[in-house]
Order: sequence, then structure tokens, then C-alpha cells
Amino acid sequence: MTHSDAQGFNTRAIHAGQTPDPTTGAVIPPLYQTTTFAQDGIGKLRNGYEYGRGTNPTRDSLQTQLAALEGGKHAFSFSSGLAAEDALIRAALRPGDHIVLGNDAYGGTYRLIDRVLSEWGITNSAVDMADLDAVSAAIANGNTKMVWVETPSNPMMKITDIAAVAQLAHDAGALLVVDNTFASPYLQQPLIFGADVVVHSTTKYIGGHSDASGGAVVVNDDDLAEKVGFIQFAVGAVSAPMEAWLTTRGLKTLGVRMDRHSSNATAIAQWLLEQDEVEQVYYPGLADHPGHDLAASQMKSFGGMISVTFRGGAEAAKKVAEATSVFTLAESLGGIESLMNYPSDMTHASVKGTELAVPENLIRLSVGIEDVEDLLADLEQALTALRS
Repeated sequence: MTHSDAQGFNTRAIHAGQTPDPTTGAVIPPLYQTTTFAQDGIGKLRNGYEYGRGTNPTRDSLQTQLAALEGGKHAFSFSSGLAAEDALIRAALRPGDHIVLGNDAYGGTYRLIDRVLSEWGITNSAVDMADLDAVSAAIANGNTKMVWVETPSNPMMKITDIAAVAQLAHDAGALLVVDNTFASPYLQQPLIFGADVVVHSTTKYIGGHSDASGGAVVVNDDDLAEKVGFIQFAVGAVSAPMEAWLTTRGLKTLGVRMDRHSSNATAIAQWLLEQDEVEQVYYPGLADHPGHDLAASQMKSFGGMISVTFRGGAEAAKKVAEATSVFTLAESLGGIESLMNYPSDMTHASVKGTELAVPENLIRLSVGIEDVEDLLADLEQALTALRS
């Protein structure tokens, strides 16, 4: 079966790029665990396949799947989310160009832009993306070539108006890039709202099982796609066949997983609001979240990520983070299992001392798809450590 853009999300997730094997009829396309391909003569490539760094049928299938689900023409699968971001920036920008990014960006993204690409002559400004006046002021016409948005943001769960920021970026001749990792294409499709590029750490919700690292770039513009494709081939940070195959497998169940992530997270966020030890809950599904209405207009539901601060400061947050048993203290997010993270010393340690620094009394929850009663019981027993 081939897919159609008119088909529903879950149908496309299962069928896009997944034509049964023509030789055997295998419903699941085989894993092409190979680095090179036999040629039918010098310069006569069989179906365009030559060498694994350039093309591989397993990676091609994933890229077709990703493009179909984000509503894009072109998708590229990389070895990691940061590899995808690096290739995109080097494809689209030149020394002297300027990036405006959110002041709650993922620490790895900020490190790449501020510490690695600054050596190449790329400058940046960090602003509150929810403040459109601040975004407008930060965009310097003729110099800003890229505006970088995370929505929801990591870890403060800020919501950005994609369409409004796209207009500001385009008025200045800049590209709008949206990191859609937290939402996933099931909950949000930024290209529809005017974004030029979508990036993902496919390690997270898209793969969904914490067993395959990867990243993605999805674009509509043919010229930009050609540049990204050249950088990918020339530098070589491609996803390996096994990683691509595992990511494709995970992507097929993204819709049903995200429904469960979202419902579990909603129940947990509401429960956390009632706990005396909790200072604030950051979850866009809560009615009092400042971005709630905007998130509701851009997203199918509110996702599985929650951040929470504690009245007892850093000591209280660390106690809770180290006291759970169903929630695992670990880096990353978006897997079927629930994870607990202390960003100040873990995922966001690289932004300590900057305006992107994360509150020290904050923990981040990646809510999995376990039975919600067990997750609530685990959090309840962890909070008892603060009551003794």
C-alpha cells in the first residue's frame, strides 16, 4: 500500500515509505545492513544506490515516513539531533550571520550555536519567544538569517506562537526553524503554521523506545533541501541502517503512544498542583499555564513533558529526583518508560551562569505510558522524603 497525503496520521505513519519487499512480499521492509551496493557497470548504479553514507534503502524509507508525517517535501535522517541541527545551520548560514533563539532552548542546542558555531562566525541572541516585541527587537534586518523556536520549550514548557514568529522572521528575510521534539509531528506540525524547517531529536518521541539515537531535518524548499543533503553526504553524520530501522518501527506507533503520554501527563500535572511541597507546575495542558490557549490552538493535545519546582529549593528537588523507582533518574525523554531529570546538573548543565540557566529547584518529568496509578504512587512515595 502506498500512502496519500489525504490519509490520516496513523495510516501514514504505518504505510509511508513502507512498501512490502518486492522479492519476498515481506510486509515489513527488510533492514539493509550494508555499507555498499553492487553496480551494474561503471557509473551504472542500481536504483541510485552506491555507498551507505550517501543513500541506504532503510534510511530512505524513514525519510519518506518523516516527510509524510510533518507535511514536508524533503526529510533527512541524521545520527543525532545535534548532528541534524549542525548540518542545517551550516547549510543555511554563513559566517557573520545571526541567530535569534529562545532563552529556554535545549542546552545542547545553545552549546552548539554559542560555543561551536561561534568559532565559525555565527552570532546569536537569546530572547523570550513568547514576547513578540522582544523577538522583533532581537531580529536585526539584514543580519538575522535564522530564528530558532522550541515549543513547548525545554524545560520551562513555554509556548511560542509559530505563525506570528514566522511572520516576524520572514519580514526580516530569515528562516524560521522549529524544534518539534517535545510535541512530535502527531501533536504539532509547524510547517502548517509557516515554519520553514522542522528539526527533531528522533531519539525521543519519534523513536519512542530509548534504543535508537537519531535526528531529522524536514523542509519544503528545494534549494535548502539540496544544501542540507550535500552537507549530510559530505560530512557523513547519517543515521545507521539499524538506527533508521528501529526509528521507523517506533514511528509507526507514535500516535497511540502520544495519546497515552498526554493523558498520563495531564493526570500527573493536576495531581502535582495539589501537593503542598510543589511550588509551580509547568504543563501547557493546565488551564492556568500562560500558553494554554495558544498550545490548544497549535497542538492536538499537550504532550508528556512536565516540569515542576519545589518549595524546598535545590535540596528538595534533588531528594525527589533520587527517590523514585518507577520514574528512572536519567538523561533523555520521550520513551515509553517514565524518566526523571534534574536539568540544572544534567541536560542543562552547559547553560549554567547564562540567561538560559534552569532553576535549581526544578525537576523535569518525561511521563511514560505505564499505568498512571503506578506513576502517581511512585511520586507520592518520593514526596514523603520531603515530609520527614
